[in-house]
Amino acid sequence: MAQNDPILSKLLTLAAKRFERDTAGLGPDDDFFDRLDINSYQAMELLTEVEEEWGIEIPDYEVQDVRTFGALAALIADRI
Repeated sequence: MAQNDPILSKLLTLAAKRFERDTAGLGPDDDFFDRLDINSYQAMELLTEVEEEWGIEIPDYEVQDVRTFGALAALIADRI
């Protein structure tokens, strides 16, 4: 997933705003747990926000092993 991909860009902006980070420090290959310094509960909050933003539903089993922004953006792209 390219840095200039509109889904990835929107996801990075959403995550940065939610966890008060600078989007310039976030990239597709970054592990969002490490980069955002969040736990699994906060990751689920982010997923809920993603689902609301795009009007989609992503089952928990599909995000179970997702740890990078690029992988999450790919899941979003598959749903819209």
